[in-house]
Amino acid sequence: MRTSLTLSLAALTAVLAAGTASAQPGPRAETTRADVEQRTAERFGRMDANDDGVLNAADREATRREAFDSIDADKDGAISFAEFDGRREARGESRGGDGARERGFARRGDRGGPGMARSADADKDGAVTQAEFTTAALTRFDETDADKDGTISLEERRDARRHSRHDRHRDAPARDAG
Repeated sequence: MRTSLTLSLAALTAVLAAGTASAQPGPRAETTRADVEQRTAERFGRMDANDDGVLNAADREATRREAFDSIDADKDGAISFAEFDGRREARGESRGGDGARERGFARRGDRGGPGMARSADADKDGAVTQAEFTTAALTRFDETDADKDGTISLEERRDARRHSRHDRHRDAPARDAG
């Protein structure tokens, strides 16, 4: 159970970390707090698979079940190699060029680390409410908004990415050279 929660929160992290960067419509657009609040509400709605108002292991299970069912073309409760192999074609057709899923915790290319997921669950009860989800996204926004003008510029976004990469490398355990 603890592993499932950790995995669920790690997936949530990817979404939260990408929230600020993906909230802008284009690569040069600025992002406001209102943009982040709107995008966060939309993402929470997509991720809350059972519409119970919290993100938890039940949502993760529902998302996994939905993914399984989408691959199990003959609905026999088993995935054959042909069905598994065919998912690539089906995914390409269903993406429509934008790569977005209707529901799910993360998309390929989303970034994040487990620290942000742990911080999203403020009361450490194993579930993330919409308020916790929004607070975590806005905290990330505020950390990125260096000049505190309520807007994240392209330069602020780049600086935040640079610092994030630096922190990940600094905190990574040293590898043995021998």
